Amino acid sequence: MWYAIRARLARWIDRYFYIRISTKITLLYAAILFFVLILSTAILGVGAYIYFYRQAEVDLDRSIRHVMNNIESGHAAEAKFWFEGPVIPGVIVRITDDAGRVVLDTDAHFPSIETVENGRVSAPFWASPDMELSEFRNGAVYHAQRDIEYGGIPYHIHFFRTITTEKDFFNALQRLLFYTVAICFVLALIAGHFISTRILKPIRQITWTARSIEVERLGRRLDVPRARDELAELARTFNRMLDRLQEGFRQEQRFVSDASHELRTPLTVILGYSDMLSRWGREDRNILDEGITAIRSEAENMQQLIEKLLFLARADQKRQAVNKEDVNLAEMLADTMEKMQMVTTTHEVTLGANTPAIVSADPVLLRQLLRIFLENSLKYTPAGGHIHAFSARSQDGASVLVTLTDDGIGIAPEHQPHIFDRFYRVDSSRTKETGGSGLGLSIARWIAERHDIEITLTSEVDVGTSITLAIPLVKDSA
Repeated sequence: MWYAIRARLARWIDRYFYIRISTKITLLYAAILFFVLILSTAILGVGAYIYFYRQAEVDLDRSIRHVMNNIESGHAAEAKFWFEGPVIPGVIVRITDDAGRVVLDTDAHFPSIETVENGRVSAPFWASPDMELSEFRNGAVYHAQRDIEYGGIPYHIHFFRTITTEKDFFNALQRLLFYTVAICFVLALIAGHFISTRILKPIRQITWTARSIEVERLGRRLDVPRARDELAELARTFNRMLDRLQEGFRQEQRFVSDASHELRTPLTVILGYSDMLSRWGREDRNILDEGITAIRSEAENMQQLIEKLLFLARADQKRQAVNKEDVNLAEMLADTMEKMQMVTTTHEVTLGANTPAIVSADPVLLRQLLRIFLENSLKYTPAGGHIHAFSARSQDGASVLVTLTDDGIGIAPEHQPHIFDRFYRVDSSRTKETGGSGLGLSIARWIAERHDIEITLTSEVDVGTSITLAIPLVKDSA
């Protein structure tokens, strides 16, 4: 039950909350700008608000101190003191007695005390506790009261500082900032959409190209932007990936074609001899022997080919085991050359200097590596030719160099870079005169790579071929 609800919720989210990257960038860009604008606007607004109210408070406070100091010193007894500017401009003084009658007023047009008292509101938290704030229809005012006694009669001195202008300015500033934030937010959305669309254009091109590419159309490539940025690097990486894929498909197709060709030949021979045996083999003993011999030979060729194909398949899938151990290379080379001398009577096989060396290798694979090169020398060296092997330490002493030479037909320079490719043959006609399937050297290269063996080829047509294997030594024997 719970799993079904989660699955349905996930499908609903995927369906209705899919957002493009460009939209995400636009929203993120707009949100950041909106936050910055709101923060700066709030700071500006609060700063302006505090400044204007604080200025009014300072004017009122200075006026109060000036009047009270003059009252204490006796200068306030003179009438001209009250009419020649006893306070800072903008501050109004009104004196009343206990009955509320106005004794002195510096601005008769200012609202009455009752109006001010009725409009009293809570002062801002940053205002002085001695100040009060009143608001009414036509404005706002800061005010404070001081009580004195003069001639035995108590009086109340009211100080007023209008802040109507400041309040109107602040309200206008608020509206301006609100409209500015709204307009900037809309502009940020438009600019963010435009910028994200331009930035992500190469990604959309990659998407379109990837959708249009199929196995038959791997030759298409992305246009790399001129700018040296991450998107240009992504385009180059994608093109390199396509190059590798195209090369991989090409090799796969060639591998399948070559394998089919190699298997078709022995199968054709087997079918041909089988048909001949079914017709005349029962009566003719010679035809029967010939057919059986040919079928067996082709079956053995097929078996060898299939074993090599399986070896390469396991190698490609990283399932071919490599069990390394310390191997006495000198003994292995001597044994391999001795067996080669026994199986051939048409070539002179010799072993020269054989330096003692211990290497870390899979003995089966290392022996197979040596045999592959020696068997190639036998195949491509005419009867009566010479095959020679020897080993020696490298100059740095870190490896042993095993050299296999022959005086065979050699390899032309244009073919040398490709001899380790699968099914590659110098003889493009693919005849069986020299035997082989073109897989041996591919296997040899794989074995060499797994053992960190460096292969060096030197060959000249009608002169011979020399293969040098640089095999790393075990450190204790180096």
